Amino acid sequence: MRYASLFWEYIKNYAKTRLTYRADFWIEVLSDLLFQGMNLIFILIVFQHTPSLGGWSEAEVVFVYGFFMVPFGVFSTFFSIWNFSERYIVKGEMDRVLTRPAHSLYQVLLENVDPPSLIGSFVGAIIMALCWTQLDLPFHLLDVLMLIVLVLGAVLIYAGLYTALSAISFYSDAPTGIVPLMYNIQNYGRYPVNIYNKMIRFVLTWLLPFAFVGVIPASYFLEKKADDLSRMAMMTPVMGIIVFSLGLALWNHGVKKYRGAGS
Repeated sequence: MRYASLFWEYIKNYAKTRLTYRADFWIEVLSDLLFQGMNLIFILIVFQHTPSLGGWSEAEVVFVYGFFMVPFGVFSTFFSIWNFSERYIVKGEMDRVLTRPAHSLYQVLLENVDPPSLIGSFVGAIIMALCWTQLDLPFHLLDVLMLIVLVLGAVLIYAGLYTALSAISFYSDAPTGIVPLMYNIQNYGRYPVNIYNKMIRFVLTWLLPFAFVGVIPASYFLEKKADDLSRMAMMTPVMGIIVFSLGLALWNHGVKKYRGAGS
């Protein structure tokens, strides 16, 4: 209950700030939609030159992209810690966080909450619904529950990987520059993994499991049998728990090694 009330207080403070600078809110929403729109246009352009991609039709790949947007929007809302190293380590704000009784990661996440990113999740859900109709996929009530479970698993994968990357800052005196690289790698998860060679497929599935944030869980609804993707989709929540647990463990260990910003 204490953490729930703390969450509510941070949300109220965020709302007060946004009501003061309303234009910034809508500019952020618009820029995010334009960015996602450009990615979608790229997919559509690709299918102007080929009828299928690794055995996947245009509607199927767009469906995967729609699913990809849903967990990414949720993750970006509650785990927006892209500038952790610069703000909390270099500028010393981590010292302030550690003087408070709440868990340090929870505080950092609440201070950087970004609700406009949820717009991307809603757009992704709309894209999925349109493709669902176009592909004439059967709909069952169980699909709603599975969608929630798979999205939460994908969010945990994002959260675990980026928490681990942020925790590296505790061991380094300077920003690592790995986060932009990881951001680019994650985009490969929105395409069918069977279009890549075996090495890249292995990395995207088991080392940096971004395939579990897009194409693999989405294949559950598409009932794709190639490479047993639809059956692997059930591993998404398990993979999410494992990755997030590892990221949180690295964070907690890094906090113990942290010695302050100094002078």
